[in-house]
Order: sequence, then C-alpha cells, then structure tokens
Amino acid sequence: MKTALTVIFIISSIILIILVLMQEGKEAGLGSLTGTADAGTYWSKNKGRSREGTLIRVTAFFTVLFFVSAAILISRFI
Repeated sequence: MKTALTVIFIISSIILIILVLMQEGKEAGLGSLTGTADAGTYWSKNKGRSREGTLIRVTAFFTVLFFVSAAILISRFI
C-alpha cells in the first residue's frame, strides 16, 4: 500500500509540474484592480471549453490527488 501511494504521489507531482508549466500566465496583473478586465467577452464566457479551461480542471484534479496522497503518506509515518 505504501509503495502504491508513493508511486501515485511521485507521478502526480511530475504531472502537476508539467501542467503548471503548460498554463499561460495571467497578464492582467494590477490592471484587474482598476476594472479594466473584460468580464463579458466571448472568450471569458467560453473559457471553460477551451484548452486553458481544460488545463485548469486537470490541474485542479492532480492538485487534489497530490495533497490527498501526501496527507495519507504523512499519516502513515506518524
């Protein structure tokens, strides 16, 4: 069981690193504080169906998998 969790932890961490590096940076920066960001554009409404939206969902899944496997592995050592 410990070996399987360790393998899942290592694979999820490698995939998570790759997914984060594949994502585009948020270029709005401090401009979003002044309200200059478009909230009602076609791109913002359909972002979930795009490649970027898919990357965000997959990244969230592997983040949860990473933290759950880390918590289980830590609890086994205590």
